[in-house]
Order: sequence, then C-alpha cells, then structure tokens
Amino acid sequence: MTKDKIPLEKRIILALDVPTVEEAKETVRKFEAKIKFYKVGLQLFLAGWFNIVEWILDRDLEVFIDLKFFDVPQTVKLAVEQICNRGISFATVHGNDEILKAAVQAKGNLKILAVTVLTSLDEGDLKDLGFSCSVEDVVLSRAKRALEIGCDGVISSGLEVPKLRKHLGEKFLVVAPGIRPVKNTQDDQKRVVTVKEAFLNGADYVVIGRPIRNAEDPDSLIDKMHADIEEALELSKSRQLGKGFHHT
Repeated sequence: MTKDKIPLEKRIILALDVPTVEEAKETVRKFEAKIKFYKVGLQLFLAGWFNIVEWILDRDLEVFIDLKFFDVPQTVKLAVEQICNRGISFATVHGNDEILKAAVQAKGNLKILAVTVLTSLDEGDLKDLGFSCSVEDVVLSRAKRALEIGCDGVISSGLEVPKLRKHLGEKFLVVAPGIRPVKNTQDDQKRVVTVKEAFLNGADYVVIGRPIRNAEDPDSLIDKMHADIEEALELSKSRQLGKGFHHT
C-alpha cells in the first residue's frame, strides 16, 4: 500500500497503554468502528502476551508492537524473528547501527521503525545524556542512518518531521507519537503537536492514547481528528503539486 492510499481509519494508531487485557479489549470494542490500528506497548504485552495481539488481529485490525527492542544485535534479531510472521504491521527498535541491522535482517514482511528521540525528552534531557547538539539534529542523524540500514521508517515527534522530509525525502514512514489536542493538560510528553500539525509537517501516522481514551466525547473527537487529517493531507498534496509546477 502506498502512503497516499492509507485509509483514514488507519491514520490514527490508538495506544492501548492500559494495565489489563480486559481493559484493552473493552477499548478496542469501543473504538474499532472508527479506528482500525492499535498499539500494544510493553505494559499490555506483558499482561496479555501474544494472545491479546492475536485477538486484535482476528478482528481484522492492524497491530503495532511497540517494545523498543534494545539489546545485543543477535538477541534483537532473534526477538524480531519471534514476531515477524504473526501478521503484525510495525515494530520499534531502539539502538545503534548494528542493532538496527540485526532487526532489518530478520524483519520479513514486518515494518521496522527506528526510534529517534523519545517524545518524553526535551533538549535539556539530551544535554543531561551528553548530547551537545539540538533535538532536531539528533533525530535527523539517527533517521538518516536508520534508513540507510534498511529500516522502513522512524518514530519521530511531529516537531522534527519537516526537517526529516526536507533532507531525507518522502520514501519512508514517519509515525508521530506525543499527539495532543490544542488544549491539553500537563503529562509526561514534552515535545507535542496537534493531529493537524503532525500531518501538515509530513507524518504518515499518529499515535494517540489518553486524549482519546479519556475524552468526554471520544466519538466527536475522533471525527474532528479525521477531518483535520483529511484537510492536512489535502493541503500537503496541494503544496507538493505547487512545488512541481514551473512557469514556461
């Protein structure tokens, strides 16, 4: 499937960051009419293992396994082999070039997404970790290496996507977490954008959890987000057409 053919109901990946399998199933049943893509992270995977993944897939929905594999290369390769033939769409890998290479070698039809910089970190956090450059520069450097290695895309805050598209082009997937409504209370995410901003900046998918799950009127919120995505994609398409037009 080409990027411009991704169905609207799969553009939002709903994060099932909940403590129990029962709550995860209840969430899927509640939203599956409008959202067809779900993220299973470390918390839920440990609670439900592959059973919850298979339950979601059996409902004709897509699954993104977000375990951020980070270990010695051979271990990462063996871990990816465990999930590559289960019908899972995306998986995340976090690490250096050798770790990413190992994941790519084992991926099969699974799409490997390289984590650039977690959206819970800001520039001050990177300085504490020993980085002397900007968040944007770290994201671009890591994304460039990941794509050269053969990863299918990256996890990146929507804030950094314009720089990625400018320098690396369009032929890779960008999944943007840390998406929040315009009015948002403080939480553990620091580098955030709205749904519309993420797609205007060049994201292909967004990952959203609490803002949808905890919304007073989630159906209306999803409808609004879908409308924003459609508008942003149309605007982005118009911009691309404008760039390709030359006066004679």
